[in-house]
Amino acid sequence: MNEGSRLQYLTNGIIKENPALVLVLGTCPTLATTSSVINGFGMGISAAVVLICSNIVISAIRNLIPDKVRIPCYIVVIAGFVTVVQLLLQAFVPSLYSALGLYIPLIVVNCIILGRAEMFANKHGVIDSMLDGIGMGLGFTLTLTIMGSIREILGAGTWFGIPILSKFIPGMAIFNLAPGGFFVFALCMAAVAYLTKDKSKIRKNVGETDLFTEAQEYKKEA
Repeated sequence: MNEGSRLQYLTNGIIKENPALVLVLGTCPTLATTSSVINGFGMGISAAVVLICSNIVISAIRNLIPDKVRIPCYIVVIAGFVTVVQLLLQAFVPSLYSALGLYIPLIVVNCIILGRAEMFANKHGVIDSMLDGIGMGLGFTLTLTIMGSIREILGAGTWFGIPILSKFIPGMAIFNLAPGGFFVFALCMAAVAYLTKDKSKIRKNVGETDLFTEAQEYKKEA
């Protein structure tokens, strides 16, 4: 495997194949845990750690897993790492553990992690699977952090609990609620769609239209 392909595995998940904004996976924790930036960041890191570790293990044992029971085996591996992450959060970051609540154990059935296990780790080597896990984990964490930042700044006027806008204007509480989450999610999806759009085709089409219009105007004047 050449270095270019491995670099692509690492970077695809950030924008081009962002799991939340492009593949639209893991929408439930994306909307539910981004009411504040610390919750979004914590959820993103937790899911990323589970994703990377499970990708590595599943790739390493993929030839030992019978095809008929591969999904249950994936879930067992993922559940093991989720338990480790859950216990670490409970021991060292109890406030974040309490804030995320049920969404930590629900990482076991997160579509992003199961999807990468089935579509990538099951078909690629350990190094490539690790890079894919890092890229997808970074993309998911970045998405949740950005959404959490927008919602916390506009909803509470703070960022990581530090007053930003609250000194000047009251927060818009709707951004702390479900409608605000959907609105910010839609804006982020639109931004990624714009960034990944092939603008060369747009320029080409606009150019052809301009030439056609000019030709029509020239005929009328003649």
